[in-house]
Amino acid sequence: MQGDIETYFEDGQWKNKVEGSTRAASTHDTKAEAVEKGRAMARERKVEHFIRNQDGQIGERNTYGHDPRNIPG
Repeated sequence: MQGDIETYFEDGQWKNKVEGSTRAASTHDTKAEAVEKGRAMARERKVEHFIRNQDGQIGERNTYGHDPRNIPG
C-alpha cells in the first residue's frame, strides 16, 4: 500500500509528498492548489492526507480510506 500524502510549504512553494518518498510528487504556487491536488492523490490511494500550515504544524488531517479510529460499536 502506498503511503499517506503530506501537503507542506518549503522553499517558497507548496508541495505534496507521498510518505516514504524523499522528493515532492507535485509543487504549487498556492496552498489551495496543493491541497486540492493532495486531496485527489489521497482519495485515489485511499490514504490519509496531512495538511501542514506554513509554520510546519499540522493544520488539518483527512482520511480517505479505512479509518482505524472508526470502530463499530
